[in-house]
Amino acid sequence: MPSQYSNLSSTQLAEGLSKICRQAGKAILEVYNRSDFGVQTKSDNSPLTEADLAAHHIIVDGLADLVSDVPTLSEESDKISFKTRSRWNRYFLVDPLDGTKEFINRNGEFTVNIALIENHVPIMGAVYVPVKDVLYIGINVGEDRQAYKIDKGRKTLLATRSMTSSAVTVVASRRHGSEEMERCMALLNENFDVDTKNVGSSLKFCQIAEGGADLYPRLAPTSEWDTGAAQAVVTAAGGLVVDDSFAELQYNTKENILNPFFFVIADTDYPWQKLLSNIS
Repeated sequence: MPSQYSNLSSTQLAEGLSKICRQAGKAILEVYNRSDFGVQTKSDNSPLTEADLAAHHIIVDGLADLVSDVPTLSEESDKISFKTRSRWNRYFLVDPLDGTKEFINRNGEFTVNIALIENHVPIMGAVYVPVKDVLYIGINVGEDRQAYKIDKGRKTLLATRSMTSSAVTVVASRRHGSEEMERCMALLNENFDVDTKNVGSSLKFCQIAEGGADLYPRLAPTSEWDTGAAQAVVTAAGGLVVDDSFAELQYNTKENILNPFFFVIADTDYPWQKLLSNIS
């Protein structure tokens, strides 16, 4: 039987992910625009809303229809064992609603994330912002490398920016500080004139991808579904996501799905490793 995956071009696959993201985003907004989110608490005490579950089912079903021969790992179906996952050389990695606390606080900074992981790295990613109807796509398939943003129907190519002065723009989480992050910011302030942007969810990566910032240090816990799609966008735009040893961030290599600390870098020629390698 021919593979559904091999019959789709990267463009067709990206279009399919875009459609699924928008469908999930529509379901999320239906909940978002109500007064009652139906908030529950997950086993790790993080919030779960009706919107998470609605988006999860739309995405999982949509991906099965699009490419039935590629498995899916979603934040809301995280009980798949590593014994099973370790046999996957290609799979979809999904966060149906990244930034649940941003959703609950109604600041609009939440996203739908779908990544295609192959041989432990993201080769395609879609990040959708339902409130703004903005979609980010990253494609890193063979010779096809492109990143773009669709804002209310208008498509713009994305490219990370170069370090050109003694100033640096850093994106940081609204909610997740740490001692390591304090040391990092102190070190950056010693070496640069620092401008800090606080942004929720995977939009921090997108700031890097569209040339709005130079560095995103994440020195606090995250899971792989938090980063996969946005990493694909950053990489396709010319940047890089590296762990705290400055190796490219990888996926599905161990039993748990926690990421190490990492850095999202716009200018891959700048000697960030020399400056930041001792922080964590």
